Amino acid sequence: MQRVIGLFVFILALVAGWYWMAYQHFLQAPLQLPAEGLVIQVERGTNLRQLARRLEDRGVLANADLLYWHARWHGLANRIRAGEFLLPAGTTPPGLLEILISGRPVEYRLTLLEGWTFRQVMAALARDPVLEKTLTDKSPKEVMAAIGHPGEHPEGRFFPDTYSFPRGTTDVQLLRRAYDRMQQVLAEAWARRAPDIAVKTPYEALILASIVEKETGAPEERAQIAGVFERRLRKGMKLQTDPTVIYGMGERYQGNIRRSDLREDTPYNTYVHKGLPPTPICMPGREAIEAVLHPADGSSLYFVARGDGTHVFSDTLEAHNRAVRRYQLKR
Repeated sequence: MQRVIGLFVFILALVAGWYWMAYQHFLQAPLQLPAEGLVIQVERGTNLRQLARRLEDRGVLANADLLYWHARWHGLANRIRAGEFLLPAGTTPPGLLEILISGRPVEYRLTLLEGWTFRQVMAALARDPVLEKTLTDKSPKEVMAAIGHPGEHPEGRFFPDTYSFPRGTTDVQLLRRAYDRMQQVLAEAWARRAPDIAVKTPYEALILASIVEKETGAPEERAQIAGVFERRLRKGMKLQTDPTVIYGMGERYQGNIRRSDLREDTPYNTYVHKGLPPTPICMPGREAIEAVLHPADGSSLYFVARGDGTHVFSDTLEAHNRAVRRYQLKR
C-alpha cells in the first residue's frame, strides 16, 4: 500500500511539475503578434474571459483559461479597461494584462489650422473617421450650448493645434478642449500685453488677431501688420481690410472683391464701419495674438501685398497708392 501511495504521490508531483512548467512557459512566451504589433479594441462591458477567448480564437493567445486564472489569482481580472490598445511584438501574457490595466490607449490626431473659420472646423470634425459625432446638423448656437457656452459666437473661439484623443472621444469633448485651450492662451498673453494698446479686452484682442492671421503671409510681418492696425484704431481710421469684407460676404465670395462689395453695408465691412468687426473672422494662432498684444512700433498706416506673401508698408496715402499701382493694378 505504501508503494502505491508513494507511486501516486510521485505521479501527482510529476503532473504538478509539468503543469507548473507549462504555466511558466505560458507566462514567458510572447503572444503571436505581427512585427508591427496589433491593435485590439476592448468594448465597454467586455470582461477578461471574453477578451481572452477572442484572442485565443484569433491565434494570438495560447491559452485563454491560463490567462484568466492567472489574472484571478493576482486580483487583476476585473481591472481591465475599455479602449483601443497596441500590443507590440514581444508582449507576454503578463505584459498584456499590464497594458489592459494601466497602458495608454491608442491615440488619434486631428489638426485645426490657423486661419480656419468655424465652418471649416466643423467640417474637419465631421470628416474625422474616429470621433463620435454628436453635433451633426447642429446650428452654431446649438454647438456652443452643447460645449457649455451658450450665447457666445463660435468664430475664433477654438485654438488651432493638433489634438490627440482615443477612440470613443466625441466631437463635443474635442471642441471643449480647443475652446479651453484658446481661453488659456488668450488669458496668458493678455496678462503680458504691452501697456496702452488700442484693444481694451481679451475679446477685442482675439478679433484683431483673427484679422492679422488672415492678412499675414510672411510670419515675420505679423507684428508690423498689427502695428498698422494699432495706429489706425488710435487715429479713428477705418481698418479697410479685405478679409473682413470677404467674411461678411459669406458663401457669396467667389475669389474676387468688387467695388460694390467694398461699399456693401455688412457688419464686417471695415471699409464702411470704423473700429473692429463684431466677432473674429477666423481662428488666430498664438503668434497672431502675441503680435496684436505687442504691435511693432513705426509710422506706417497702409500696406499692400507684393504677391509673394510679403507687403509694402507706407506712411502716406500717396505712397500707398503708388505701391498699389505697382503691385496690384499691374496684376
